[in-house]
Amino acid sequence: MAVPTNKAQLLDAMKQGFARLEAELSTIDPEEAQHPGMEGHARGTTMSVNDLVAYLDGWGELVLKWMKLRDRGLEPDFPETGYKWNELGALAQKFYRDQQGLDFSDRLERLRATHARLMALVERLDDDALYGRGWYKQWTLGRMIQFNTASPYANARARIRKWKKAKAAV
Repeated sequence: MAVPTNKAQLLDAMKQGFARLEAELSTIDPEEAQHPGMEGHARGTTMSVNDLVAYLDGWGELVLKWMKLRDRGLEPDFPETGYKWNELGALAQKFYRDQQGLDFSDRLERLRATHARLMALVERLDDDALYGRGWYKQWTLGRMIQFNTASPYANARARIRKWKKAKAAV
């Protein structure tokens, strides 16, 4: 899918990407989702499908946090307070820890709720707010949202498919 350049395309990419991801997640046994075996977000680590869901939710929550801070006239710490862009593996580990103790269905519900809030956010903005000006460095708000929704949804789906294929080959 091409990189969205307007609100309608962004909404479509988010909606389609999430639907495809959910379809893939629906085929995973909740017990199996708990076991590490997938390449992690930090070099040399592994994660579970459950962790992957927490990761996706973590990034979605960050986008919502950035927006809330900006709406209050405050500048967010990008990507997150205490983390730099070259520490995304450590940030991924934080996302996993943030949802430690939640089972697969609870994490999925959180991800669905976060996705719905992100869709509602995009719905209430216009093309100019999303793509008419820079929002963070050279990136528009629409691009920042796409970087943290539609793109990771597709990446997660590919990771899950690769993980399933490797499991089937054993």
